[in-house]
Amino acid sequence: MGACCGHRRQPGARLFYPVEINTVGRPRNVGWIRAAALLYGDWGTSKAYVLGLGLATIGFHALPHFMAVCFITALVGINYIWVCKFYPNGGGVYSAARDHADWLAVVGALLLIADYIVTVSLSSLEAFHYLGLDDAEAQRYTILAIFFVGFINYFGPKHTGGIAVWLALPTAAVVLVLLVSGVPHLGEYKGEWPVGTWTDNWFQFVALILALSGVEAIASTTGVMQLDKGSTNENPSVVSTASKAILVVMVEVVIATGFLCVLALCLPADGATKHKEDLLRYMAEVFVGKSFGWVVGVTFALLLLSAANTAICGLVAVMYMLARDKELPEPFTHLNQFGVPWVALGISTVMPIIVLNIAPGVQALADLYAIGVVGAITINLGSCSYNNKLPMKGYERWTMRLTFYFMALVWLSIAFHKLHALGFVVVILGVGLAIRSYTRKMLISAEPSEEQKEALRKIEAERLERLADLQKAADQQAAAALPAEDLSDTRILVAARGRTPALAFAMEEARMRKARLFVLYIREVRVNIATDSDWRDDPQARALFEYVLTEAKGVRVRPMYSVSNSPAETILDIIGVVEANMVILGGSRRATFVNLVKGNVITAVGTYVDPSVRLVIIG
Repeated sequence: MGACCGHRRQPGARLFYPVEINTVGRPRNVGWIRAAALLYGDWGTSKAYVLGLGLATIGFHALPHFMAVCFITALVGINYIWVCKFYPNGGGVYSAARDHADWLAVVGALLLIADYIVTVSLSSLEAFHYLGLDDAEAQRYTILAIFFVGFINYFGPKHTGGIAVWLALPTAAVVLVLLVSGVPHLGEYKGEWPVGTWTDNWFQFVALILALSGVEAIASTTGVMQLDKGSTNENPSVVSTASKAILVVMVEVVIATGFLCVLALCLPADGATKHKEDLLRYMAEVFVGKSFGWVVGVTFALLLLSAANTAICGLVAVMYMLARDKELPEPFTHLNQFGVPWVALGISTVMPIIVLNIAPGVQALADLYAIGVVGAITINLGSCSYNNKLPMKGYERWTMRLTFYFMALVWLSIAFHKLHALGFVVVILGVGLAIRSYTRKMLISAEPSEEQKEALRKIEAERLERLADLQKAADQQAAAALPAEDLSDTRILVAARGRTPALAFAMEEARMRKARLFVLYIREVRVNIATDSDWRDDPQARALFEYVLTEAKGVRVRPMYSVSNSPAETILDIIGVVEANMVILGGSRRATFVNLVKGNVITAVGTYVDPSVRLVIIG
């Protein structure tokens, strides 16, 4: 949580003239631990189903295939450390490909959407397999779980990084116990050298490449990561944050998966092939006992459900981002009262359920899984390595290009060998590009004439001129009533979304105390990507500022505007920026359930605000 005493300028902070209204970017509130936990929640869950699928399809000849997957996982992880270095404001496939062509960026985003959809379905289904349910029961509970996760996300729950940390730690501990308990069983190793042609073994390897899922997500969040020490918002760097997060997870995934592969080949042959959906739970039962099997089952079930939640959040973020750039219809940007893009959330909840019914079962979903994420990784690495504007070192560029060529070959192999997977991604691309085409067509047809544009510019200029006149008049009145030398040292910050009692109290308090008043309007947007907006495009904020500048007579007032996914952290940071010594907030009337899943701003601010700052709550 940001500290109020940081006294640092906010990400993206800038001043618009002639109206003096600060626009403050969303806080960079994701440290490397939280970023690593979020990454582990997806990337780290791959071992829960990759091992079982490998044994079921390849049998006890699978060790070289598993080792090859671990090597490629490490190679791709290193590449993504470089991607994050060059894209500190968001380095997902959409950002990287957009440097080349808009249509390529949209294709990359749609491939990522395909990956996220299957992630939700597969992770949720596997969670209930790990709880010991059969296929039919697991599918029924999976549908209910996806609806429940979508329902919870409607309220804009608190950042999932904290939950992911608490789930990642016990999962890592459970994996460690599994590794240690399996050592005495190494004498039962049953691994065999691969059989068949090179082509057969290549396609068997390609079928396991879905272990890469999750790595693309970390690049998309660089825009909300904490800046490296010494870097600034004008010249941001997240190399340290991103590198630590990727390296920690990559080492665990590669080493733990590699050792678990060896131990999986020490299991009884008949049992191992029958437990492809919950192999790690079966391993725990064989190596330790039934009770530890339940511990492993519950732990991985929770982590898998967390991965499904993260994927739904990712789906919402990608659709919102596309809509903000006019690549999807404008309703995808519509927010509910909790700052959640509700149209995107509805689609993100329904689509995985449809896929689950079309492709029931872990094997069927796994066949659809890799083609999306491999495609997104391929486009991202290709876009970066062939972007000559990026200041890459020679070995970085050529390593990334070679990785790009290899991943392109993997993608083509998946498309050739699994035609149903190709059909799935073609449908996603076809529907997505058709919607994009329709959106562009509607934008062109709705394009105003030059006369209308001129009229709109005139209206906007009049609005800005009115605000400028209001601010000028307010400043003149305040200067006449209260010269600068008579101003007290009190600086009051009030966060308001309208004409609230808290705002009225703050204006009166500032007038009485001869204090400076900072009025902060926060547009809450609950997506895990860097978002930016202009107060001039926000009618509610503009109306509030006009009201404040009209009514706050005799008060030195400065409006401030922010788009944030974490209002509490934004308030805490702004306290430091303006050096406020009094903060006024309005009490929440939301139901207990909403406060439970969403969090309470007043509680969060009260917990972390500096004791020297007076916090006033208005009923």
